[in-house]
Amino acid sequence: MQRLTEQILVHAEGLPEGAPISAKGLLHLGNRAAVDQALSRLVERGRLMRAGRGVYLRPISSRFGTRSPSVEQAVEALASQRGEVIVPSGAAAANTLGLTTQVPVRSVYLTSGRSRTMSLGKQIVELRHAPRWQLALADRPAGEAVRALAWLGPEKAEAALQALKRKLPSTTFQELVAVAPQLPTWLARSVGKAAHG
Repeated sequence: MQRLTEQILVHAEGLPEGAPISAKGLLHLGNRAAVDQALSRLVERGRLMRAGRGVYLRPISSRFGTRSPSVEQAVEALASQRGEVIVPSGAAAANTLGLTTQVPVRSVYLTSGRSRTMSLGKQIVELRHAPRWQLALADRPAGEAVRALAWLGPEKAEAALQALKRKLPSTTFQELVAVAPQLPTWLARSVGKAAHG
C-alpha cells in the first residue's frame, strides 16, 4: 500500500496548475490528523507550498527550477473550491480600464468570503471581504467598472463615468446602468447622470 504522503502527491499531480489542496478534500485517503500531518511533511520537504490556513498548492516544476503557480490561477481555483466570488480590486480594475496610470504594487482581490492573506512563494496575495455591490457582475467588464468607480470614490466618479461611456461598448455601459439600483446612493446618482445627461 502506498504511503499517505505518496497518495497525496499523486492526487496533487492530477490537479490543474494552481488548484488548491485542502485536508478536507483528502479525507478519502485517511483520517484528518494523518492527512494534516502528511501535508505538513510535504511542505517541509518542499513538495507542497502552504498558501494560507488550510490551503496548499503544488509548486510548478520547469527546466528553470520550481516556482509557485500564477496568482490568477491560484485565486480562480480557490474561488471555485470555496464557492466564493473573488475579483481583482478596484485599483487593478481602474488600471485595466485606463482610468489611472497607477499600477498596484500588491496583489489585492475582493472576496465574498472572509478577509485573509495567501502566500505564493515570496508573493503575498491579500483577499479583502467586500460588500455585495462591489462584487456585482463579478467577471464582466461592467463589474470591473463598478469596482474601479468604488475605488476612485465620489469626487472622481462622474469624470470617470464620462470616460467609461466613451470607452466601453454601449451594451457594457447599459449593464452598468442596469446594476445602478444595487449601488450606493452616490454611485447610483453618478451613473444615472452619465446615462441620461
